[in-house]
Formats: sequence, C-alpha cells, structure tokens
Amino acid sequence: MAHFTLLTFIIIGIIILDYAVERILAYWNAQSANDQIPDELSGLFNEEEYAKQQSYFRTNQRFEIITSSISTIAILLMFLLGGFALVNTWANDWVTHPVFVSLLFFAILYVASTLLGLPADYYRQFVIEEKFGFNKSTRSLFAADQVKSLLLSMILGGVLIGLIELIYLALPTYFWLLAFLIIAAFSIFLNMFYTSLIVPLFNKQTPLEEGDLRTAIEQFAHSVGFQLNNIYVMNASKRSTKANAYFSGLGPKKRVVLFDTLINDLTNEEIVAVLAHEIGHYKHRHTLQMLLISLLNTFIMTALLGLFLSSDDLAQAFNVPQANFHINLLAFGLLYTPISVLIGWGVNAFSRHNEYQADAFAANHGQTEPLISALKKLSVKSLSNLTPHPAFVSFYYSHPTLLQRIRAMRKQK
Repeated sequence: MAHFTLLTFIIIGIIILDYAVERILAYWNAQSANDQIPDELSGLFNEEEYAKQQSYFRTNQRFEIITSSISTIAILLMFLLGGFALVNTWANDWVTHPVFVSLLFFAILYVASTLLGLPADYYRQFVIEEKFGFNKSTRSLFAADQVKSLLLSMILGGVLIGLIELIYLALPTYFWLLAFLIIAAFSIFLNMFYTSLIVPLFNKQTPLEEGDLRTAIEQFAHSVGFQLNNIYVMNASKRSTKANAYFSGLGPKKRVVLFDTLINDLTNEEIVAVLAHEIGHYKHRHTLQMLLISLLNTFIMTALLGLFLSSDDLAQAFNVPQANFHINLLAFGLLYTPISVLIGWGVNAFSRHNEYQADAFAANHGQTEPLISALKKLSVKSLSNLTPHPAFVSFYYSHPTLLQRIRAMRKQK
C-alpha cells in the first residue's frame, strides 16, 4: 500500500473531479438528445434513420462511460497500490543513466496504457462502427495501425522527452525556456510536414486528377485570390465511410486534402463550398492563430513545469522519496489538469468562432446553400447528434452545431 501525502490526495481529487465533470456533462448531453428536432433540421432524418442515429448515440454514450470509468479506476489503482513507484523502481533497476530511466519509465506506462485500451479500440471499430455501417477496416489493417501508432509515438515522444531532460540536466536554470523553444520548433515542424511525412505512413494521398471537380475548385480559388496548387485525395475509405476535408501546412507547404468518401458523397458544387470554408480559414489566418495559442499554452506550461521539476514533495506524492524528471513530469501533468481543462474550453470557444468566420467567408462568396447542403449530408452520413447540450458543446465541441452554423449563415446571407 502506498504512503499518502497531502499532494497525493490533491492529485486523486483532481482525477475524481475531472471524471465527475465529464460524467455530468455526458448525462446532460444524453438528456438533451431527447429534445425535439428544430424546424430548420426537420426532415433531415427519416424515421428509420433517426432511430438509427439515436441508437448510435446511445451506444457510444454507454461505451464511453465504460471506457472512461476503466481508465479512471486504473490510474487510481496505480496510486493506491504504489504502481508508479514500482515502475520507477523497475526502470532504475534495468538502466542507470537518468535519461534512459525516464524513457523506459514512460515506455512501460505507454505500452501498458495502449494494451489496456486495445480491447476498447477493437470493440469500437469492429463492433460499434461495424454495426452502424461505418467500418471499412480489416483486422490486419487495424493491427498495422496500432503497431505504427505505437512505434511512431514512442520514437517521437522519446526523442522529445530525452532531449528536454538532457537540457534539464545540463542547464536547469534555463530549462523551461529552452524546453519551450524545442517544443515550439517541434510543433511548427509537424504543422508544416504532417501530411507529407506522417499521413503517408497510414494513408495514400494522390493529386486530384484533372476534371470538372478540380477545375471548379481551381476556378473558385482563383476568384477569391487564393493560390492553390496542391490538391490531394486521401484513401480514407479503406478504414471508414465517414467523410472530411482539411487544409494543412504553412506557407508554400500548404495543401488541401479531400477524403475520397467526401468526393463520393457530395456533389462538385458542395465540395467547392466545403473548400470555400477551408479557404476562409486560411484567409483569416486561423491555422497560424491556433498555432500561436498552442505555443502560448506551451510557454505557460513549461514556465510552471520549471518550478516543479525539483520538488521532492511532488515525487513523494507518487511514493518516490526524491525528485526525478519523469515522476515530477507525470505529477505536474496531473496537477495541470484543471488549467488544461480551462485552456481547452477557451481554445474550443475560439475554434468555434473561427468556424463561424470560415462559414461567413463561404457565404459571402455565394456558397451558403451548397455549404448548408454539404453539412446536412455529412451530418446524416455520420449520424451526428442534432441536439447536443449547450454545456457539452461549450466544453468539447471545436465546431458549432449544425443548427448554429445554418442559422449563422442564413443570417449572414
């Protein structure tokens, strides 16, 4: 049995409070799903489709309760039984250099967490998504995705953590600032090269072939003064029937990525409207704004982290007698949860504001009705909840609801 300190109880309290808030918001959202469909969305689903949507929503709600509860119980048991201290002991027994100790510590926890979540991921993909007609993945593809994700996360995470700890050991006084600069450089690099380096590990991207669709997209882009050369189609249909499109990259590295499912589900006019929305994001510099907000959050986090990394009290909350990099980093991450939740709430609010702006851009360029038509089709295709609770939307939605977007565009028009 672990030895408890005041900080242990504070961290446990934060974990329980976070779980309780999630459950309350989820309950309100479940109750709101029974609300009458607004007039603007009436007829979107027929009776059979709406029953299917409600079943999909309820199924996911029940499944989320189970998985969230298991995760919370697992981390609480790690505290109560001294599991973190035990993993720390194993890591110190097997390697000696502090950087390798930290890497091994986090590797053990990450692999254990991945294995714990694997049955849930499998059930979600091959039972829930399969039942409602979304799954197109195979078991061999699922296994390959899991292995690739695990290795990629361990390699990238290992390099980042290892480099930051080396700086902490060599220059503890300036650690927080140098750590911020490294994480900032890493974030900018991923923003610029994610679709060209990471996505190809999982999906094939091919240039959109010449034809009516490409011509329509290029004509619209030219009409709004947007230089668009890189239009790619991603074979998302190998995993799911759900559709999407997005911009990625910065400056000359920007590219448009269309899911092949989007091309199959929407008309050319609707796809152009979706791209008009994405161009609106670029015109308003939303990608850059969100990156700067992320970097500001990182700056605050690393500045606070620098104050806690040498705290013995923080390590003792995990039943470890003296401060060390990996234990204190983990403890700080849990203590930072309330701040992270508040920042996430603010970021989601700003993101929803950006979505309204991007919709307005499309509407101001004659794309109101095609975009509304596209959003309706995508909502029906993905069996989206049409009446989410406002508090749930406020905390978790990065996009306004379908109804909010339709009303805003019609008002704009």
